[in-house]
Amino acid sequence: MKGWTFKTIVQGSSVPQVFIPKLIALWQAGRFPIDKLIRTYPLAEINAAFDDSKSGRTIKPVVLF
Repeated sequence: MKGWTFKTIVQGSSVPQVFIPKLIALWQAGRFPIDKLIRTYPLAEINAAFDDSKSGRTIKPVVLF
C-alpha cells in the first residue's frame, strides 16, 4: 500500500525577512514566474493534484480548502 507524507517546509533554511521580499522583487521584475509554477485545486480534486505533481504537469500543486 502506498502512503503519503505531508511535511511543512517554509522557505528551507532561508531568513523569511530577506527571502520573501527578494522573491516579491523578482516577481515584480518579471524574473520569477510563480504563475507558471503553481496550480490550485479545490479539495475535491486532491487526487488530480497528486497526479499532476507526479506527472510533472504542475510544479507546485496548491489544494484550497
